Amino acid sequence: MTEVRETELRDTELREPETRERRTEDFPSLTDTYRRELTAHCYRMTGSIHDAEDLVQETYIRAWRAYAAFEGRSSVRTWLYRIATNVCLTSLEGKDRRPLPTGLGAPASEPGEQVVASNEISWLEPAPDPLVGTDESDPAAIVAQRDTIRLAFVAALQHLPARQRAVLILRDVLRWRAAEVAEALDTTEAAVNSALQRAHAQIAKAHVTADTVEDDLAEDRRELLDRYVQAFWDKDINAIVSMLKADAIWEMPPFTGWYSGADAIGRLIDSQCPGGVHDMPMVATTANGQPAFGLYMRQDDGTFTPFHLQVLTIEGGKVSHVAAFFDEKLFEKFGLPARLPADHPVSFG
Repeated sequence: MTEVRETELRDTELREPETRERRTEDFPSLTDTYRRELTAHCYRMTGSIHDAEDLVQETYIRAWRAYAAFEGRSSVRTWLYRIATNVCLTSLEGKDRRPLPTGLGAPASEPGEQVVASNEISWLEPAPDPLVGTDESDPAAIVAQRDTIRLAFVAALQHLPARQRAVLILRDVLRWRAAEVAEALDTTEAAVNSALQRAHAQIAKAHVTADTVEDDLAEDRRELLDRYVQAFWDKDINAIVSMLKADAIWEMPPFTGWYSGADAIGRLIDSQCPGGVHDMPMVATTANGQPAFGLYMRQDDGTFTPFHLQVLTIEGGKVSHVAAFFDEKLFEKFGLPARLPADHPVSFG
């Protein structure tokens, strides 16, 4: 591993204990500020927020062990990113990529077909904003960070081999020079440039561009989301369809099918969703820099329990994509209630 040379580790172990103690006392104050952005980095690499948190922990363990030998040839931030990148690459060896249903290569499903779940696939996971959001005060930096954590961008990254993924993130997201990436990955600048070119060609197929990010806090956006919540509460299919783009996409891992077109999505919700009128309240959250909702389902006792987590993409004042994740464990990860009372108020706020 390039970022922590084996010789550095051996030298660290041979230093006097009191010298190491003095150096490591500074470690938390110098490194803790980078934990959130390192989590975002590992999430982009793996497509799993659970894996990302574990890999960041491993990064800090390795960095702490090697810190006494850190000579400051780069910034602490760069040094940590080198460690995190190589930790991710090691973790990804022999693992399949994490797709969404649209990434499986099958055509769109028909709403009347039986839905089929696959728990053998390691699906792409959404990421709570508090774990991967930026601390930057610069509005331009915030927009750039949101763009590179969006679900579509992370899903597109999963189509790349792990090392191409690392090169693209280091070059395009972190803006490292080719020479810095080559050193971090123990390769040549020519290999880095070649990998970046191939990665760009693959990402271009996903049509992921910075200008697709819109202001989710705009008043008209909030009004749309409020109507969206109300429409699900009323199970008003016509209202739901009216808020979808004509070519909207709906997918819902671990179910392998995906659905294309507002009318098809409306028929899917009408025929396949078990909830009726006033059975499906939503609680607002954010995921991947995008609006998201925990959707709950009414139970026999009148209370509501988690059903799925929706992550919305909005373009031109309408919903263009919905990823509905059927994983109840996500509700806890996103800080959403495990149960709602029967008299839970229905509103976006």
